[in-house]
Amino acid sequence: MTEDDGKPAYQHSLSPSAWNRFETCPRQYWLSRQRLPRKTGMAAALGTAVHASIEDLVAIDMEGYENSQSGWLPKIMATVLRKRWEEEKGNFLATPRHPDWKEEKYKNAQSQQRGGVELLLRHAGASGLSPNSVTAALWKRVQALVIACEGELRTKDGRIMGRLDLLLADVDEENNIVGWRVADLKTGRVPEDELYDTVRRQLLLYRDILLTNNPDAPPTVAVGWYTNGSKAIEAHGDPVIDQAYLAWEATQIDETPLKPTPGDDSCGGFCDWKAWCPHWWNWRNESGKLHRGDFVDAVVLIHSYEESGAAVIELCVPADFHGRPMPTGHQTAAVFAGNSKKAMEKLSEDGYQGALFIGGAMAKGSTWRIGGWCDVLPWAPIPDTGRTDK
Repeated sequence: MTEDDGKPAYQHSLSPSAWNRFETCPRQYWLSRQRLPRKTGMAAALGTAVHASIEDLVAIDMEGYENSQSGWLPKIMATVLRKRWEEEKGNFLATPRHPDWKEEKYKNAQSQQRGGVELLLRHAGASGLSPNSVTAALWKRVQALVIACEGELRTKDGRIMGRLDLLLADVDEENNIVGWRVADLKTGRVPEDELYDTVRRQLLLYRDILLTNNPDAPPTVAVGWYTNGSKAIEAHGDPVIDQAYLAWEATQIDETPLKPTPGDDSCGGFCDWKAWCPHWWNWRNESGKLHRGDFVDAVVLIHSYEESGAAVIELCVPADFHGRPMPTGHQTAAVFAGNSKKAMEKLSEDGYQGALFIGGAMAKGSTWRIGGWCDVLPWAPIPDTGRTDK
């Protein structure tokens, strides 16, 4: 297939996040490609804002600054972070599925931004220096070591792609480039020693794409830059590019859903697509894990709902492999609050009266708390034969 300009047109590209999703559960990957209502969260929003602010800092126009000038960096850090925070808040609230916005997380974003600046300074040989003490000359050195920032990585055939946070130069005492450093900013949980497998695979893939596209590149390492605590952890391992191409072949989808892999790592963990999948529900029911724990996912019927958010819900179990809900007769009190209450009001306005998927309800105690962090969605499992709503 070619476009009008004669260049190859590829309908399918594989990113590290898509690859990780496929490895976790092929059905989860397939569902993520079905244009279902998107979901976001505070951790992702915070990470995006911090990433973008670091990108802005790297791109500061230093013309007009005296080399010895200091005291300017904290003001710019505050300005760009606030700008990116407000932009991300708008994107967050415009996303169809989102929890309540937590403005108090801004302090954490400030801390993470400072962690990113420390990692940049450390790479330039100025570790431990406060932003207020950074001179214009030092920041120019930081910028000079940045080869690329927030650039797209893509194999020449277009099949494998990713987003590069930072490509940095490793230099010797005479400022000659002796290596490349792929640095990926991470605002999530910091591992103790070894990188998480998913992060390691992502970093190695970025390294491999760079080396495949640049056969004369200097020695290249890939590093996870954890802004919480300013910790850098290198990714070590053999090339993964061949594995990525195998995954690319396997992730070309059609109308038929890919097979699920029910289990603790997929159905027992975080999955954004449970409202459309019967397999997590059957797996939890058969394994005795349905409705167990302090926080639960459930399919329920609403018996009563008050304007205050107070409700009576009835728990359901799967009646068959396709996820048809069967009432259990077990009813419990529940309180909807925040965005989950808004979701209930919208469903009521739309006249929806079927079963609901509730994601992440706090089930500890006699009354379920269905708060702003919860999913509240129509229960609409897609059968193994494919979608019927297209």
